[in-house]
Amino acid sequence: MNDAVPPGPLTDWLRREVPQVAVGGVPVAVEPISGGHSNLTYCITDAAGGRFALRRPPTGMVLATAHDMGREWRFISALAPTAVPVPPPVAFCPDPDVIGAPFYLTEFVDGEVLGDEASGHRLAPAARPTAGLDLVDVLADLHAVDPDAVGLADLRRPGRYLERQLRRWHRQVHESTVPDLSAVDAAHARLVERAADLPPSRDCIAHGDFRPGNLSVGPDGRVRAVFDWELAAIGDPLADLGWLLASWGRPGDEVPPTIPGPSLVEGYPGRSDLVARYAERSGRDLAALQDELDVYVAFARWRSACIGAGVYTRYAGGVMGGRAEADGGAARLASLHAQAEAALAALL
Repeated sequence: MNDAVPPGPLTDWLRREVPQVAVGGVPVAVEPISGGHSNLTYCITDAAGGRFALRRPPTGMVLATAHDMGREWRFISALAPTAVPVPPPVAFCPDPDVIGAPFYLTEFVDGEVLGDEASGHRLAPAARPTAGLDLVDVLADLHAVDPDAVGLADLRRPGRYLERQLRRWHRQVHESTVPDLSAVDAAHARLVERAADLPPSRDCIAHGDFRPGNLSVGPDGRVRAVFDWELAAIGDPLADLGWLLASWGRPGDEVPPTIPGPSLVEGYPGRSDLVARYAERSGRDLAALQDELDVYVAFARWRSACIGAGVYTRYAGGVMGGRAEADGGAARLASLHAQAEAALAALL
């Protein structure tokens, strides 16, 4: 029995509410796909062999404003008719009494999720350039969607996105149990100064965590679906691009990426190729784009440190499935300090 997604109650709900899922005389099969630091994803297999993906919040230490399944569902549903590839939405359940939390169901999208360095080898060398450039094309297509036209106008917030993000993450990082936040605070102060000097950004749908580990790609390198809309907002397109670039490590980099990914393997495009492709697809001036991106990449590294502080706190609090860290979290602390220091160095 899976405590996070109990098959019996889920099957009863599917039988009542979702006729396209074939429910037989036994509960549907539930298999975890990913989970741990954020929302949890499961593969649901019905009586006819059909597969679906279920998303629900984590089971412990959930922030009051985080892990909103209804919000994720809105973004996926709004984008389903557009050029942005998302998992086709199936059903949303706001009732926490069914499995213990709200959840939603989408069709299952096959493909490779390139979530670490080793996964970079799973694409043939000929497909690696396509993988890098196609994900930028998808990002540009996302940013071209008018939030108002797809029914998301009410998610707009007053003020500038980057300034709101700096306030939010700075507040949250100081709720963590990280013992030394001096580098985080210094980078934050400099980011606040630099953000005030940036030209106003165009509002767009920002994914918030756009990187290869949140995409499904085919063997040809083309993106089949974008997952994990937990941090999506009406925001700043360059925040998404900066986050992608900060995670896009390359062989020989002196500063490690925020999240190790497939681009550490030979054959993937360089960061300058991604920027040029985004400028081409979005119609932005390449020189002006490059001038602004230093701030956004630094912000991405700083935000990564803030997120790392939250993950460290959850590990230290013992709510990460019993997976204690052998070094007491020292490696995780070192990584978040390295990202904060890299952000500060880039802004001086």
